[in-house]
Amino acid sequence: MALIVVDVMPKAEILDPQGKAVTRALARLGHEAVGEVRVGKRFELTVDGEVTDALLEQVRTVADEVLANTVIEDVVGVHVVEAATR
Repeated sequence: MALIVVDVMPKAEILDPQGKAVTRALARLGHEAVGEVRVGKRFELTVDGEVTDALLEQVRTVADEVLANTVIEDVVGVHVVEAATR
């Protein structure tokens, strides 16, 4: 069993009010070194069997078509964690 992680972030030109709120909260808490925060999504897909190039391509297709709203979001990462811990 393996774990495939898909990371989705808002496109750079899209406003991120949740990220702005976190940025302001960090500043209020004394963490001025943090310049900007962007908030995204992480999806964890557990798969049985071997992770092949074909399977990863299938996951990328699912990420683009289902997991991300490609009008306002980009899929920024698809990577494999070798052993699922669940």
